[in-house]
Amino acid sequence: MRKILSSIFILGSFLLLFPSCYNDNEYDLYPFPGTKCDSTNVTYSQTIAPIMSANCNVCHSSAIASGGVVTETYNGMLVISNNGRLWLDVSWASSGDPMPKGGSKLSACDQGKIKKWINLGSPNN
Repeated sequence: MRKILSSIFILGSFLLLFPSCYNDNEYDLYPFPGTKCDSTNVTYSQTIAPIMSANCNVCHSSAIASGGVVTETYNGMLVISNNGRLWLDVSWASSGDPMPKGGSKLSACDQGKIKKWINLGSPNN
């Protein structure tokens, strides 16, 4: 009987603590209060390249290519888009390598734009 009560107590404690691990916050869900994320016209040149320039190219340029990854060119982006590494890393997926390294996670808006570009087939537009 004592083992059953102990097991119930442990299970109940776990269930009470488990929801506290949820990590969404208002900023990640709505990064710019009062504004909408415009992802209606996502292009490589006008959307993706500026995101990479602001967040990634300092470590992933043709001259440096940290980890063998180049984000400053379309061809470099196409490689990591096609092999799935781009999304795994910028979304901070458990199987990826969180990028930008040592920096903050990209905004939900920028992540959404990258995901849309990938879903469109990573066009060079």
